[in-house]
Amino acid sequence: MRHSWLRALGADDMPAEIRLEDGAYRHLRTFKHDFFAATGLYDGPSGRIVLKLGRTRSLFGVPMAWLGEWAADHEADMYRLAQDVPGIPRCFGRWGRTGFAHAFIEGHPLQRREHVNDEFFPRLEKLLDALHARGMAYVDLEKRENILVGTDGRPWLIDFQISYPGPGLDARIDRRRGPGALHRLVPRGLRAWLLGRFQKADRYHLLKHWRRHRPDLLTAEQLAASYAVGPLIRLHRTVSRPLTLLRRLVLKQLTGRWRSPKQDGPEFMEEAQDLRPEA
Repeated sequence: MRHSWLRALGADDMPAEIRLEDGAYRHLRTFKHDFFAATGLYDGPSGRIVLKLGRTRSLFGVPMAWLGEWAADHEADMYRLAQDVPGIPRCFGRWGRTGFAHAFIEGHPLQRREHVNDEFFPRLEKLLDALHARGMAYVDLEKRENILVGTDGRPWLIDFQISYPGPGLDARIDRRRGPGALHRLVPRGLRAWLLGRFQKADRYHLLKHWRRHRPDLLTAEQLAASYAVGPLIRLHRTVSRPLTLLRRLVLKQLTGRWRSPKQDGPEFMEEAQDLRPEA
């Protein structure tokens, strides 16, 4: 395969079958396969699940499976810490060296200019408040495709890859390896400060999406807050935008595409309709 180094699993595809504690699951579809991870849909004893496999492919001779393992450890921890919060999929735990699984949510990613029901964003706000109350920040709410609209119209959050655990969660995370071990090197006071900044950014992105989809439900104060970009977000945009442009230029040169496939477009919606289970 040409340019296989751009894929997390290289020239390999996702496994045709995996085994979890309750039995075997067969592969139905690969949602996305990019540089950092491959994500696919499986069906088995507990219904449909999503398997996410972190990077295993070496990069120019440098082993990278350790990065995929660290990412899987961190995201599985974040899902576990968020369990029982309404709107968070059930976590099935780790699989293999770089993978973990969670329940598949029937629905679709929030679409551009989609008109959601009146309760959607108030429920999403309560979901976010519950995560914050547990001492964590979601961090990745800027991406609209991480917000799912369930078939019942309720909001769900997926993809906790860069979510941030505050110092109050130390006792519940394995600190002997991976990202957990790195947290021990950061002073608790600094981590508490970062947690507050990340949670504030979560609220900004919530109001930004709220304004874009249901501005009629915002108060004047909330509307003003949806434009109040904080210094952390400004710094992120300053750093990330040139890198995003560079990545897209490289991708265009190598593959002819400007962007990796995303789960927030009309093609995904059409394929999602085909994957709905029969009544």
